[in-house]
Amino acid sequence: MPPKKVNNISEEEMEEIRKSLNYMSEELSKVVKQQAMLLDLMGEVKQLKSLVKEKDKTIELLERRIDDLEQYTRMEDLIISGLETTHKTYASTTAGRRNGEDAPTEELQTLEKQVIQFFESKNMYIDSKNITACHTLPRKDRETKPAIIVRFVNRKHKIELLRQAKKLKGTRVYLNEHLTKKNADIARQPRFLKKQQKIQSTWTRNCKVMIRLNGTPEESKVLLKQL
Repeated sequence: MPPKKVNNISEEEMEEIRKSLNYMSEELSKVVKQQAMLLDLMGEVKQLKSLVKEKDKTIELLERRIDDLEQYTRMEDLIISGLETTHKTYASTTAGRRNGEDAPTEELQTLEKQVIQFFESKNMYIDSKNITACHTLPRKDRETKPAIIVRFVNRKHKIELLRQAKKLKGTRVYLNEHLTKKNADIARQPRFLKKQQKIQSTWTRNCKVMIRLNGTPEESKVLLKQL
């Protein structure tokens, strides 16, 4: 006996349709569940991104504080570059001793004396009692003159010497404050602008970068916090 037909559709065909609909319904349920899971994951990712953003802000703030603290410890320092010195004794040279901070006390005193004598030759006077440390900084190669760091008892002695830096014009010896890497990078950018004549001048004061814009009075200045 042939299968019954409903609206010209056999029972077997109806059964196949039901199975297909059930299968589609199950698959649709799976898709809905997956969508729900994706939405939950997207919500979690959004929260994580927000947390990472807050963490980045916290890290940036902490890095700025660390840099400020590091800079504060250098407030009494001056860096002398371009000065020719012979602060290493023959005995220490033959013995292979290192200069700088590892050098013996008498060699450091010799370096200090040479620095003081140089400045005296330029009518720039330093009292040795106002110096707490004087040594060379590590250099990248032997061809360049080592930079010398001088630490003063207090900030006013450093500022007093900096104010006389114009007397060094033509000597190829330069005085600079001991900046952190971050502040040194900031200070480097306006120097390029000065060479391009986009600003009138730039300098540092108490380890803060200052600039004077073109067309502004000599007494005016701008504190450069960041570029």
